[in-house]
Amino acid sequence: MEHKRILLPALALTLLLAVGAAVSVSGAALRPHHVRRQVAPRLLTPKKHLVNPRLTRSLRATTWRWQSIIGRGRSRSAAPLHSPRALRFWRAHARRLMRLAARPPHKRQWLCIHRYEGSWGDDGDPYWGGLQMDRSFMRAYAPRTLLRRGWANQWTPLEQMWVAERAHRAGRGFYPWPNTARSCGLI
Repeated sequence: MEHKRILLPALALTLLLAVGAAVSVSGAALRPHHVRRQVAPRLLTPKKHLVNPRLTRSLRATTWRWQSIIGRGRSRSAAPLHSPRALRFWRAHARRLMRLAARPPHKRQWLCIHRYEGSWGDDGDPYWGGLQMDRSFMRAYAPRTLLRRGWANQWTPLEQMWVAERAHRAGRGFYPWPNTARSCGLI
């Protein structure tokens, strides 16, 4: 009696396994031998890593903005904006330009002139910003920034210094600020 209790469940389990094996063999027998089971192509090709193109566009816009302010030509990349290669390219260029923009060539001199001129956000007409730029000065040396951001009091201190640097490089030197440049010992 005791053997029957043990053998009966073991016999049922063996019967279930045999039926399952017969069904799987018969399913394979129904399929012709020359037709192989195909693996989906997406499983064979490696999954490509795509980047959000908004991030790449933002980095590109930052790069182009600072290149415009500094006075350099625009960088170009042939890689599509959603590729990791484009992201690396624009991230590296944005970092490099931010480091370059943080150190204008005559930064100490511009800060000295600023000390005697006004606050960076000074909006008193006819001169704006920390370097007291007038309308014709801004139109001549920063037309894009003027259109995009408004008068110099809306610009960052670095943008104001780079616009002044552009005037300096154009041959005007520190003469647009005659009194303060004299006080700083620049002329």
